[in-house]
Amino acid sequence: MTSTEGDKLILRGLMFHGYHGVHQEEKKLGQKFLIDIDAWMDLRAPGQSDNMSDTVSYTDIYRIAKHIVEGPSQNLLESVAQLIATTTLNNHSRISAVRVVVGKPHVAVPGPLDYLGIEIIRYRTIDMPL
Repeated sequence: MTSTEGDKLILRGLMFHGYHGVHQEEKKLGQKFLIDIDAWMDLRAPGQSDNMSDTVSYTDIYRIAKHIVEGPSQNLLESVAQLIATTTLNNHSRISAVRVVVGKPHVAVPGPLDYLGIEIIRYRTIDMPL
């Protein structure tokens, strides 16, 4: 079984205002960012115990994403996603892998779109060696 199979926590459609981008207008005015996160972990114990101490709280992961997106400016969405992924893995040892999607709905392109963005997957065993 690879780290992105099986049980996971799912956070979808998180929206925050941040100041990320390579253009000065983006850093000055800011814009809305859309975030999706999947965090893989074994959910058997909390499923059986019905005890919060056996899992990771969605709100903990939400706060990580909020803190990073609303925090210091990054040039690239890749950096924003990397910070969310590594902080999540560092703070929650039960999580084996994390997928982060960062989207910008307001971009200067000639045509309609929901958002443009990036997606990364980080694995504890590869990206967070002991």
